[in-house]
Amino acid sequence: MKLSSQEALVPAVLASAEAPGLTPIQWLVCGIAGLGFAFDLYESLVNALIVAPVLSTLGGMTAGTPEFNLWVGWLFFLPALAGGLIGLLGGYLTDLLGRRRVLLWSILLYGFSACGAAFSTSLPMLLLLRCTTLIGVSVEAVAAVAWLAELFPIPRQRESVLAYTQACYPLGGLMVSGAYYLSVTWAERLPAIQGSHEAWRYTLLAGLAPAIPLMLLRPLLPESPIWQDRKSRATLKRPSLKELFRPQLRRATLLVTLMVACTLAVPFGALQHTPRIVPGLVARQHLSVRQVQQTVGAVYLIQELGSITGRLLFAMLVVRIVKRRRLLRMFFAPAIVVFTWLFFFAARDGLAMFKVGVFCAQALFNGMHSFWGNYLPRLFPTHLRGTGESFAMNIGGRVIGVSAALLTTQLSNVMPGSGVTIRLAYSAGTTALLVLAVALALTFWLPEPASSQLPE
Repeated sequence: MKLSSQEALVPAVLASAEAPGLTPIQWLVCGIAGLGFAFDLYESLVNALIVAPVLSTLGGMTAGTPEFNLWVGWLFFLPALAGGLIGLLGGYLTDLLGRRRVLLWSILLYGFSACGAAFSTSLPMLLLLRCTTLIGVSVEAVAAVAWLAELFPIPRQRESVLAYTQACYPLGGLMVSGAYYLSVTWAERLPAIQGSHEAWRYTLLAGLAPAIPLMLLRPLLPESPIWQDRKSRATLKRPSLKELFRPQLRRATLLVTLMVACTLAVPFGALQHTPRIVPGLVARQHLSVRQVQQTVGAVYLIQELGSITGRLLFAMLVVRIVKRRRLLRMFFAPAIVVFTWLFFFAARDGLAMFKVGVFCAQALFNGMHSFWGNYLPRLFPTHLRGTGESFAMNIGGRVIGVSAALLTTQLSNVMPGSGVTIRLAYSAGTTALLVLAVALALTFWLPEPASSQLPE
């Protein structure tokens, strides 16, 4: 259909318009999305802190044994796999039923699943509830990005809103490390859960938090005006997974899915294993179990401060660097150097250097991760935005990428090195270097968005 001269001017006007200040409702929208992003990361990272005490408590396993390593792999991989596969359906439902509705129900799902996981009495029960938690997380992340992208039509404002709300992700890391540290320190003074005071149970229970304000604020949250308008006028096409693989989108879909897989392989294959490396770095200090757990929590806090740094750095760069390829390489290229030093050198040289390395590595990863939240909405049209984002983030990131957790845990059984800690560090470093090198090479084929406007 040919546009009138007035209609044709709309994209240009939006592109050049000064972004107005946010209204109270827009601030509320950003707050809810930011809270959702924060607890997305909370639930994604909590395994890294609790996996060792969980396997000791519910499974009676010893760290470093083949059985222990296998269960670590399952607890990292299977929930993410479930989240990725069913999250793909969530992306489809986001396009079919609306961004807001799917967003709200996904947050409720992972909040109450996290609460239930705190009362687990066996490893299979915990694994099942971790699966439903990650399903909610996987759906929420896609719905929130599509929702935000369509609520803010002015390109510069949209890029800033997406970047700064995603900067709330690291708050989840700070919250989970803080919750774990406080649980370890004060567990004996808290009400018993399942007749005991294990810190991991209180850490999981805190995941219920985002569901509470959501139930109160739900009536105030608007639907995406773009989606709502097309739905009301019956012009919204039905989403189709097959359409992602038609000639005009196939190459881009496959490329970004592989690149997102490489990106998400970094935390699951490397960074989330740092809590199991730290005890080996302080082994000679003869600390008590509680002191070791507190040290793990403190190092994880430093790691998540790196997350905030990386997200804020991305938010400042995304509105200044037009070329998406160049922006992404600014994070991938130095990451190869930093991850090599962290896992092959700093992990042998003591806790002080390890803290510096893990801060820098986490900052670079978070810059990479933020990139996809801003880039993917500009790649897919309105009726495929949730489906396309979901395929890249869930199939790429949570199915293919998360398999890096299994690669690292199995490599640690055969990797050379003097002790469990060194073998794990070398395994994590090997996995990280492999996926970072592949992703950096693929940036040369990354398609540049045709316009600053969202595709129709």
